[in-house]
Amino acid sequence: MIEHQVEAGTKQPTHKVGRDWRQRYAYGLMLTDLLVLIWVIVGVQIAWFGLTTSEVTFSGSLSDVALSYSFTSLTLIVAWMLMLGIFGTRSYRVLGTGAQEYRLIADASVRLFGLVAIVAFLFKIDFARGYILLAFPLGVIILLMSRWIWRQWLGVQRQNGEYSSRVLLVGSEASTMYLASELARLPTAGYHVVGACIPNGTVAGYLGDTGVPVFVSIDRLQEAMGQSGADTVVITSSEELSAEKIREISWSLEPGRQHLVVAPSLTDIGGPRIHTRPVAGLPLIHVETPRYSGAKQFTKRAFDLVVSSLLIACLSPLLALVAIGVRLTSSGPVLFRQERIGIDGKHFEMLKFRSMVTNAEEMLEQLKLQHRDKGNSVLFKMSNDPRITPIGRLLRRFSLDELPQLFNVLGGSMSLVGPRPPLEREVDHYDAHVHRRFLVKPGITGLWQVSGRSNLSWADTVRLDLYYVENWSITGDLNILLRTARAVLARDGAF
Repeated sequence: MIEHQVEAGTKQPTHKVGRDWRQRYAYGLMLTDLLVLIWVIVGVQIAWFGLTTSEVTFSGSLSDVALSYSFTSLTLIVAWMLMLGIFGTRSYRVLGTGAQEYRLIADASVRLFGLVAIVAFLFKIDFARGYILLAFPLGVIILLMSRWIWRQWLGVQRQNGEYSSRVLLVGSEASTMYLASELARLPTAGYHVVGACIPNGTVAGYLGDTGVPVFVSIDRLQEAMGQSGADTVVITSSEELSAEKIREISWSLEPGRQHLVVAPSLTDIGGPRIHTRPVAGLPLIHVETPRYSGAKQFTKRAFDLVVSSLLIACLSPLLALVAIGVRLTSSGPVLFRQERIGIDGKHFEMLKFRSMVTNAEEMLEQLKLQHRDKGNSVLFKMSNDPRITPIGRLLRRFSLDELPQLFNVLGGSMSLVGPRPPLEREVDHYDAHVHRRFLVKPGITGLWQVSGRSNLSWADTVRLDLYYVENWSITGDLNILLRTARAVLARDGAF
């Protein structure tokens, strides 16, 4: 047993004040934002007008007034910086994960140029259209790129435990253990768990096998925060935590330096489905139920049709080369046809380029008896599967064997993005809740594809597929498609 007490005469561990890294990071973003805007706007001015002095005119009440474009560019830079600050694009709450940071940048920029258009109309300002039409989209794109680069750097720092909120968990043992393991799984989110307080529970030791120390008592919260160097309290579910007790905890925190986060017992809920609405002093969380029909479904189908048609047209030479390669290097058909389970539990025939020997299914039962270090209890995978042909290994290495599924997408039995299409024998092992994955069409790629593929456990595979089903959107599909290219090139989990 370990005692987390402060002994007389001993020094408490020192940690950097939490707001220091937030301020440093915000200042870094402010500097790069300024450099980006100067480079873009001044660069557009030089590209459009050259190095000569140009003027913009607007009609005053008595006579026309002329101002240089240098002054206009300076005003635009200052206004753009102010809008980025007003919209909170550098707030630590939106940094590191999620798309909110990017949305705020786009929103601030659109509103700024909308305001510029209104002012230009009201005061009859004669802007050079090319100057505005170049500066606006180019500025937004470069700002987003610079923030993405910053996010990659921040992710590396957070992997090492830096530039993160130091979290003290408060709640039941089960809920704090779950939250500690989930936050440890995604360190780039910026929550580094340094301790836990469990009401009426263990007062010393560690939180299960997480390695997180448990401190003495919730009544000595400030002492626990001082010992651990925590700057954020995350309250999870616990029967012992009354509304009054949670309010007391919030009152005990130092404003501006210590933060309070309440983690409800909701898991795997996408951000767009959550809306917070304060009612009578209660922070009510509204969770929209997922919809699988209407405009969203129509948009998804239209997107699938357009993109799959374009990909088939563009990749037709590659499709022909792969087909010839499969035909010449092994006996058997070029295409492998297999019955899978799709939307609403309906059967369909999935197409792939054949990457295995023709009697692969007959060899499967014998291979299941062998030890394998990949796959999981439901999905059969082997890192060195003897059934795969030499050209099949190359096809699987770059996921080229999946390309014929574009015709499945075109025909409507699959989507570009969705849950993995399962075999019927796999469905026989499903728990009841796993059947929710059949509410949408299976996809060529999906969260499973970009999050580890064959390296995932069955529980993680199910969790990712169900998360997609519950929270799918066109924006999410685009993000998954972009991540798919990186996952394919990395090869990790491809067998």
